[in-house]
Amino acid sequence: MSAPVRARSAAPLDSEPSGNGDRPADAALEVARRWHPWRWVVSAAVLVLLAQFVHGLATNPGWDWATFAKYFTAGSVLQALWMTVKLTLWGTVLGFALGVVLAVGRLSHNPVLQVIAWVYIWAFRSIPLIVQLLFWFNITYLYQTLSLGIPFGPGFLTFEVNGVISGFTAAVIGLALHQAAYSAEIIRSGIISVDHGQIEAAQSLGIPRRRQFFKIVLPQAMRGILPNAANEVISLFKGTSIVSTMAIAELFYQVQVIFGRNGRVVPLLMVATIWYIILTTLLSIGQYYVERHYARGSARALPPTPWQKVTRKFAEIRDAGVSVPRGATK
Repeated sequence: MSAPVRARSAAPLDSEPSGNGDRPADAALEVARRWHPWRWVVSAAVLVLLAQFVHGLATNPGWDWATFAKYFTAGSVLQALWMTVKLTLWGTVLGFALGVVLAVGRLSHNPVLQVIAWVYIWAFRSIPLIVQLLFWFNITYLYQTLSLGIPFGPGFLTFEVNGVISGFTAAVIGLALHQAAYSAEIIRSGIISVDHGQIEAAQSLGIPRRRQFFKIVLPQAMRGILPNAANEVISLFKGTSIVSTMAIAELFYQVQVIFGRNGRVVPLLMVATIWYIILTTLLSIGQYYVERHYARGSARALPPTPWQKVTRKFAEIRDAGVSVPRGATK
């Protein structure tokens, strides 16, 4: 059924524009908007629930916002936060570097590399992260010393494992090896998503293979890699809380230590929660601008950023307040 039509003017449809600049009558016809009462009912219910939640946050003494404010910027919490950031940074850099190697192995024509890369990805995606972390943390039960030298021959350099692999190093190794398995599949899926016809066209033009990859394949693959890669980085950032089982003073471990002493569990958990939200938001903002950068080749015009939308809306409101006589130009 077509939407009802409402006329603003009783003038005939074939009337000509009047001399005073009025619009013709046929342009005054508009489609009447449909009424959606349930949208307003659902919106009102959601706003009521949100108001109740905010009211509970402000009035419930169990949240203990005074304790939250006391420890939110405490020195021990900030040091633990920096430890969490370092674990995320090292895990991301090393994990994606190894992931590139594994993705190349999966895509290579060498069957040995293909099998090794596939087995690595299969194994490390099958073993839970906490098991991998505890394994590396207790690696000295298997190897007390390590040596560098000729395979199956004499060693030239021998060192104690305890002196090299500390708790932090074991956590970085576990996080990086775990992350590499997932990042390899993300990178491989982004590369194979590029239309093979473009590669064939580049080869027919005689473009060198290195330039084909960096100028044609990689910019298009990044549009498919970035969203999933950003999700993995955010998951890794939150997953660093698992290293608390290794007694490493990251954010969640430090919060546990504090509320183990004073018994203020809820406000201390909120300290960790708000810091996780803040840093995750910063990572999401960085993801937005990086994705926008690599979207330049897929759209004629890039969509405006949130800041550009705000400034444009402000300019519209400002210009709307300036009255301009009819027929005059600004």
